[in-house]
This record gives sequence, structure tokens and C-alpha cells, in this order.
Amino acid sequence: MPFTLNDFPILRKKTAGKRLIYLDSAATSLKPQKIIDAVDSYYREYSANVHRGIYEISERASREYEKARAKVARFVGAKTQEIVFVRNTTEAINLVAYSWGDANVGKADRIITSIMEHHSNFVPWQELALRKKAEIKYLDITDDGQLKLDQLDKLLTSKTKLVAISHISNVLGTINPVEKICNMAHKVGALVLVDGAQAVPHRCVDVKRIGCDFYAFSGHKMLGPTGIGVLWVKEELAKNLKPHFFGGGMIGEVSIQRTSFDDFPRSFEAGTPHIAGAIGLGAAVSYLEEIGLRTVVRHEQMLTKYTLEELNKLKGIKVYGPASFTERSGIVSFTLDEIHPHDLATILDGDGIAIRAGHHCCMPLHKRLGINATARASFYIYNNKEDIDKLIEGLNKARKILV
Repeated sequence: MPFTLNDFPILRKKTAGKRLIYLDSAATSLKPQKIIDAVDSYYREYSANVHRGIYEISERASREYEKARAKVARFVGAKTQEIVFVRNTTEAINLVAYSWGDANVGKADRIITSIMEHHSNFVPWQELALRKKAEIKYLDITDDGQLKLDQLDKLLTSKTKLVAISHISNVLGTINPVEKICNMAHKVGALVLVDGAQAVPHRCVDVKRIGCDFYAFSGHKMLGPTGIGVLWVKEELAKNLKPHFFGGGMIGEVSIQRTSFDDFPRSFEAGTPHIAGAIGLGAAVSYLEEIGLRTVVRHEQMLTKYTLEELNKLKGIKVYGPASFTERSGIVSFTLDEIHPHDLATILDGDGIAIRAGHHCCMPLHKRLGINATARASFYIYNNKEDIDKLIEGLNKARKILV
């Protein structure tokens, strides 16, 4: 892999006197020096607004901002004019719920999502259904964390307006068959939104091949800065979407009588955008392209396979999600005996090991699993087998202390 751990300055940090072992990339990824430098360069060298000034540094900022948009579009197989910069996946999904949902979902219409969704792809649709007096249905999962697609086939009717589904579960690691889901939904005239927050950083994503209508993801999970995300909208849909936010930067013409708006995507980017964030995201895309997503996939599959094998040697362990490493991403959620995941995380933190503990913004899923919380280890390119060995050592230590 054409990078070294030295690319990540934070990994030189000591925590609890130990080297940092970061196993929480599903929440947010670490940042390579190249991305930090790209953001720093904007603020140091050409920190001006975009699409406003005709002076040198403003024009440079505009070029770099739009260059980032083009990089992101290429990365997910989209057209540049289909990419909207937002704050994060959550904002992208809410934008669809208001801009498209309020105009196209009516009384007694149906929205379908699943029990495994992150709250960001769950609550906005509940709220839309309440506003429009529509109904919302939830796909269940099998015992090994796979969607019950036979339920989807029964739930899809002519009244179905939208299917909102995660590409990869942030708890179970399940890789959902989004292409098949899109084909099924389109047969009854429904649109599909895919939450790609856990997929774009870790898989080769092509929105045209998937066949969805909306695709949302965040920069901070793919080595980029926080506060920058992406909403992809199929071009033919974008032409008819009404903006949800209004103000500067998205205007065609304003008069006392009426206002017209700029073309998409500019019409959806009101106000000063997160310029540094977009430029940093563009740098992150370049970094991942240099490594190659297929390399990322192979590395994570190796780590996932090793983690599952080692965890399953422990007494009292319960791992959630698909049993095979080929059916899941580098996300492994588990419980150990009756130890609360928060206690596990606290003991591991004492050894410099960072995992996530809790419901991971997936309360309905945890209720479906019959538990309140799980511990979650999630991997990225900067992890290795030694990190997993340290995790296993820490879990054994926790059993000795707490059981």
C-alpha cells in the first residue's frame, strides 16, 4: 500500500502512556498529513470566498472548490453537476426529506426503510411521514443481520414513494444488495435513497451502476475534514428539485416581485460553503485513489477475517452481523459476557485502545437484537493485525477484572 503509518500524525500520540490503537473509524476516520496540509494551505495562501471575487485568491479558491467537486463526482461515478456539498450525511438525507419529500409524498403514501438504519436515515422519514400523514414501513433482518428482502417485495406497492436504505450497516457491517433493492423499487415507480456513509470510504461505489436516485455520504469518514458531506442527485431529478435553504450564492436574480435561482447544484448551496472542507475532501479522494479502493477492500477483509477468528476464540463473546467476512465490511460489533460495553471501552482506553460503545445511533436495531448496547471495533487502512491482537489482550484483561 503506497502510504505509511507516518502519514497519520495522530498515530504518533501516546494515550495512557501507550501508542494509540484507533478502532473507531466507523464514527470518524483519522486524517493523513496530506489532507491536513490541503486545508492548511487554503487558510494560509488563498483564504477567500468562492464564486464572488474577481481577484486572484478568490479565483483560486473557486477553482480548487470546483476541482474538489469534480474529484468527488469521478470517485462515485457521477457527473460534476449532480454533486451538492453539504455538512454531512445527515444534512444530505434531511435535504432530500424536505426538498423532494414534502413535494412528492402525500397522505397515505408509503415510505420504506429498515430496522438496521442509523437514526439519520430513520428519523427524517418518520418526521416526513408525520408531516404528510404518510405511512412508514420497516424491513426486518434475519438472525445473522441480513435484510429480509422477501418483506420488501410484499411492502412495495404503487403507493410506495421512497425506499431509504443504508449501503452498509454501521453496527452489523452488513453489505446490503442495493442494486437489487433499486431494481425492485423502480418496478413500482418508487425512488431509492442510499445512505453511503459507511460504503464510500471502504468500497468501490458507482452510483449509476447501483441505480439509485439519491446517494449521501460524509467526508470525515473517508480521511477528509469534519463538516463536509455530499448529496448526489440523479440529474433528471435535480432539475425539478426546489431549494430548501435560501440566501446568497444560490440566486439567479432577485427583484421585489420575485426571485429566480441558479442552476443545480449551486441552487442548493446557499451562503458561504465549507470551502476548506471541500478542498480537504478533494485531497482525501486523491489520497484514496492513489492507494486504490480495491487495495482498501482487501486490507479490511483480511483484518475482518482475522478479528472474527480471534474474537470467536473468547469465552462469552457474542458477535453480531454476518458470520462471513466476505458479507460484511470492517465493522465488528459484539458483547462480552454480561459486561457493559461502556465498561469494556473504559478498560480498553486504559491501554490506549479506542473502540465505540453504546447504541451507535441505532436504538431500534439494538432493541431488535434484544440488547441496549454493543462494543464496536471498526477498521481502516491504518490498522493492522497487531492492533487486533492488542484488542484481544484488552478484552481478556477486562474479563479477568469484571467477570
